[in-house]
Amino acid sequence: MRIKMKRVLLVEDNREIAGVLFDYFECIGMELDYADNGELGLQLALENSFDIIILDLMLPRMDGLTVCNKLRDQGNATPILMLTALDSRDDMLKGFEHGADDYLTKPFDLDILEARMNALVRRYRGKVASSKLQFGELTIDQKTRKAYRQDKLLALNPTTYTILEMLCQNAPEVVTREDISYKLWEEDEPNNDVLRSHIYQLRNQLDKPFDSQMLITVPKIGFRLESSN
Repeated sequence: MRIKMKRVLLVEDNREIAGVLFDYFECIGMELDYADNGELGLQLALENSFDIIILDLMLPRMDGLTVCNKLRDQGNATPILMLTALDSRDDMLKGFEHGADDYLTKPFDLDILEARMNALVRRYRGKVASSKLQFGELTIDQKTRKAYRQDKLLALNPTTYTILEMLCQNAPEVVTREDISYKLWEEDEPNNDVLRSHIYQLRNQLDKPFDSQMLITVPKIGFRLESSN
């Protein structure tokens, strides 16, 4: 199912690839803004509202990891898809650790790229709910997609927010790794290292700054939330 997107930001220094993407997305009615270096990409992302950001890793002036990290540090939760020639396991995990939501290596299929973009935007938008989720010290506002512990705003990207929302909806029951993976990626499930990386990021926000642990790992099964109240 094609998701309607008004604006897409492409940060890519390869003009040939950028041209191909412009032609493709213009044909399907998407509006693309473009930056050929990291500094300009960061500026455009902070000053404008986009449905999704396609971000190359190897960029002049500021690399993609730094751009991604700065966006997340400043509270920008726009979905980020990294598009790069670097395809090692470590490169992929670094992208997720810096706040990327998905990772696609060059050369890539345009239909696969669009499908990944649709999945990210659909997950980010979610289903708008009027009610709030509450479990112990944790409060989730589903309308604004923001989460708080002890009234402190948690710096979550769209993926870690989705995981936390799912855990809170089922708390204190266990949510399996398989159910989380399907919620995030449906049939296009990556390896376990990717989910592990997102859980690590979530734990850094949800537990590390506080005295008690809420995110509990259930070995060989999945994860659950535990309330200290």
